[in-house]
Amino acid sequence: MKKTNLFAALCVALALTACDKSKTADVTATKSETAPAELKIAYVEVDSIMTQYQFCKDYTQILTKKGQNIESTIQKKGEALQSAVNNFQQKLQQNAYTREQAESIQLNLQKQDADLRALQQRLATEFQSEQEKFNIALRDSIKNYLAKYNKEKKYSIILSKQGENLLYADKSYDITEEIITGLNKAYKPAEVKKEQKDTKK
Repeated sequence: MKKTNLFAALCVALALTACDKSKTADVTATKSETAPAELKIAYVEVDSIMTQYQFCKDYTQILTKKGQNIESTIQKKGEALQSAVNNFQQKLQQNAYTREQAESIQLNLQKQDADLRALQQRLATEFQSEQEKFNIALRDSIKNYLAKYNKEKKYSIILSKQGENLLYADKSYDITEEIITGLNKAYKPAEVKKEQKDTKK
């Protein structure tokens, strides 16, 4: 779609040139005046931010704890249900129930199984929502810091480098350590500490 828009823009530019060359000259002059005299580019290693930015460390701890709590809860309930199923089957083989009792217990066990599956789905959805909340908060904190940081540095472009998404980048353009230092200095852990307290409840 970008190629189509670019082609359309070129067609419009050619049409304007044919109609009025003086207007084109004015537009060119304006662009020259507003374009930066020097293109300044830098990049930040995203992996380093994830391991060295205190906000990421704190939230990773929260998410890990929540994940462990979810796993423990589901495992305990699953084991209790399996034990109940085994007990039911054993007594059923011993003819310990009337037909009505067996049917009632079986229905109850099926309901417990459905409830467990629903709980597992709900907790998984809540966990995913918490991860998305973290990702949004992380992105916003980085973008807000970079906006302030760049008022002085005046970079034209700041790229994010993760894995091998940049085929080549000279290390002289790497501002990762500077950004991490600034992020950690600006970081206010109050909200994350509150999340940690809520997780422990």
